[in-house]
Amino acid sequence: MNRFAELENNLNVQFKDYSLLIRALTHRSYLNEHADEVLEDNERLEFLGDAVLDFIVGAYLYHRFPEMDEGELTSLRAALVRAKTLARFARELEIGRFLQLGYGEAENGGRERTPLLCAAFEAVVGALYLDQGMTPVKALVEQLIGPALAEIMADSLHKDDKSEFQVWAQAQYNITPRYEVVGTSGPDHAKLFTVQVLLHDAVWGEGTGRSKQVAAQAAAKVAMAKAETLEENT
Repeated sequence: MNRFAELENNLNVQFKDYSLLIRALTHRSYLNEHADEVLEDNERLEFLGDAVLDFIVGAYLYHRFPEMDEGELTSLRAALVRAKTLARFARELEIGRFLQLGYGEAENGGRERTPLLCAAFEAVVGALYLDQGMTPVKALVEQLIGPALAEIMADSLHKDDKSEFQVWAQAQYNITPRYEVVGTSGPDHAKLFTVQVLLHDAVWGEGTGRSKQVAAQAAAKVAMAKAETLEENT
């Protein structure tokens, strides 16, 4: 039995050219340690798979929501193709078990790392597209994004408070919000950032988070709530 039979069963496909699948599952750390065994890692296939995913997800959303505006379609697509979501798909398909990793990467938990799993999923999509064309890729991707889309919409996970507040601020005041880190606390391995969002010199919101990006989103959420309150009272 070929060593990829179980993975192919999870994908519901059978590859014609196994060299494509092997390449999709080969991380550059493995290539560095086995240069005589393989000629290419999965980064080029990752690039192709990213483009294929954008097209399939975009088309799926376009047909699924014929009345939805371009801005929300873009937000939904971004939520469906972000690293966390694609890594989740990789876990559902058990792609991590089949990855070819260098010793250090494997020992450091590479098979469960979100960036690595995201890249591997994109590479597998790229490999399948080259091997069999768009139809089986479309079937695979749409099967995965259906449940994920339901969760994203139920919890409004596609809403980007920074983007929404920027649109509002530019419409109301012709100003682009400015974000400033105003404080940090905690040890280096668990640092907490505090960020403020300003319009001119006025603070509209403040938030904290384990990264500057998370803190900025939290600040934007506060600012957007303030903006909505102002609109309700006018």
